[in-house]
Amino acid sequence: MEKIEGCEEIEPEKSGRKTLSRILIVLGVLILVGLIVLAIIYLTQNPTVTTNVRDIFIILLAFESFVIGLALIILVIQIASLINFIQNEVRPIIADTQETINHIKGTSEFISKRLVTPVIKINSYFAGFKKILDLLRPRRR
Repeated sequence: MEKIEGCEEIEPEKSGRKTLSRILIVLGVLILVGLIVLAIIYLTQNPTVTTNVRDIFIILLAFESFVIGLALIILVIQIASLINFIQNEVRPIIADTQETINHIKGTSEFISKRLVTPVIKINSYFAGFKKILDLLRPRRR
């Protein structure tokens, strides 16, 4: 059996698991739809139960709105503290880092001009002098 480049073989165990999970998902959706249909039928036949269920859902929605509002307030407070942290802690660190980088850049330029360039010139003079000596000196064989 030849392998096609870029394609992997599907193990029978993994494909079986995928098929089983798909069947379970479809079965779960069908059960959920069936329960919803049964609940609708039951609630349309009993108006007193329907009003009680409606009242319970209204209370649950009010509680949910309260929890979401509280979560939004906490989120706004956290965002405000993050902005405060960025302005008072991170910006000075970035400014100090930029200042340090500028100092390092200046130091490296100074060293390049005052030390490296003269050393390279001296080495080139010595290399030229050595070459002149090699040319003037007879070769030994």
